[in-house]
Amino acid sequence: MADSATLAPAKVNLFLHVGPLDADGYHPLASLVAFADVGDRISVKPAGGLSLAVTGPFGEALAAGADNLVLRAVRALGEAAGIGEPALAFTLDKRLPIAAGLGGGSSDAGAALKLARDALGLSLDDDALADIAGRIGADGPMCLHARAAWAGGRGDRLRFEPALPPLPALLVNPGVPSPTGAVYGAYDAGLPADADFPPPPVDWSPAAVTGWLARQRNDLEASAVALSPAIGEALATVRDLPGARLTRMSGSGATVFALFDDLASARAAGSLLANARPEWWIAAASLR
Repeated sequence: MADSATLAPAKVNLFLHVGPLDADGYHPLASLVAFADVGDRISVKPAGGLSLAVTGPFGEALAAGADNLVLRAVRALGEAAGIGEPALAFTLDKRLPIAAGLGGGSSDAGAALKLARDALGLSLDDDALADIAGRIGADGPMCLHARAAWAGGRGDRLRFEPALPPLPALLVNPGVPSPTGAVYGAYDAGLPADADFPPPPVDWSPAAVTGWLARQRNDLEASAVALSPAIGEALATVRDLPGARLTRMSGSGATVFALFDDLASARAAGSLLANARPEWWIAAASLR
């Protein structure tokens, strides 16, 4: 088998409504999730045993030990298929920032599961792989499918949304971590909102969807900004970029995104921002 590789796309929460902590210690969520055409890249080849090498601009910040989500997911696949630990060597080109609110680890795991299935010739469809991904994390199934979807429950109840058009965007990370647990803890100290799903857009054109999204919210944004003021600085800076129609934080941060009328405008704004803030991670992308 030749080496196989695939993109592990960045996940973006276009909105994120978060309910209060439930009796099981989880927050109910309501979100519309899209996936970007940028992300990490992961490849696989046959080997004498299971291994993972991590490269890329953010590789040094990511542990490649036994607890890495890629290795956990592939081991769970081997167990589910009754074949033991797969003898595969993975290489992860880590291009997304760590703890960035982009679902990087779960997306890496989902991409690895698909590569492993194909490399091993297993007759498992994506729904079966999503069940395995769900054992690794609540957003595992959505990142396995990597399709635009309404996400409810703990983020694991999905309804795919084929009407969502490609949305030209700029993704920006100010280079600070935003640990999910700390952000949720700060959120719980305030007055939680409701995990409510708004009525969907009547018009699914990009301009109408952007206007509809502007009436939604990310309930974790204020808590994340309070813990990491650099996120607030990024939001304000990106909001002032020429052509930015909507600016919001993704997930629990620290990445923020802005929507534009077209990808050329997003790229031009990204170039301006890169000159002003070269230490920030900046990527123009289409959200699909």
